[in-house]
Amino acid sequence: MPDGDHVGGSLTIFPINGVDEVLPGQDLAAVIAKSVGSGGQSILQGDVVVVTQKIVSKAEGRLVPVDHDDAAAKIALVENESVRVLRRRGELLITETAHGFVCANAGVDLSNVASGHAALLPIDPDRSARRLRAGLRRALGVEVGIVISDTFGRPWRNGLTDVAIGCAGIAAVVDLRGTPDANGRELMATEVCVADELAGAAELVMGKDRGIPVAVVRGVPSQWLRDGSVGDEIVRHPSEDLFR
Repeated sequence: MPDGDHVGGSLTIFPINGVDEVLPGQDLAAVIAKSVGSGGQSILQGDVVVVTQKIVSKAEGRLVPVDHDDAAAKIALVENESVRVLRRRGELLITETAHGFVCANAGVDLSNVASGHAALLPIDPDRSARRLRAGLRRALGVEVGIVISDTFGRPWRNGLTDVAIGCAGIAAVVDLRGTPDANGRELMATEVCVADELAGAAELVMGKDRGIPVAVVRGVPSQWLRDGSVGDEIVRHPSEDLFR
């Protein structure tokens, strides 16, 4: 069944300021709730909370030691986090992760972590999103959608953008097939990856260099607020992939 219309009204997107440094083992929902309370900000019923992969990985202890100046050690770490290497160019590897993501260096990240360490992707980002959603329900008493975002490049296009690597309580893909377009013609193939769109929109207020790891998107259509999964809805099965 189609999920209904794409956005027809307006969205409000704003950062959650003052989020403390996240340490391994911390309750991420509690950290976010504290920031909301101390900063006079709000997270309301039906909002979508977008959080960066980095703070999820930190809270889950997905940090490993690596010498940032040792190219061989970094490559070995990337290969260990990959199920397949698709392309190599110097220290850049395009790999497939156990999640099914095809990305640069298996998502291994050396930025905004302590010197001598690297952040790995969460083991199960959809599960991480479900856990955070439940934690915010307990802490704030509201039902929200969660998107865990990360920065990816795209084949054939320059520049980076944020995409969803995990979600909960929000559709990953909205199916518009069978609904009419603006001219009344039936849409035959339109499936909108709204989780990626929300991740990219939130990044505009978080930025890459401002140290803001959480943002809120308000005003998404209520029919999008359902069970969602990046793994089940977004990751394309190899049998349907023309490029692998």
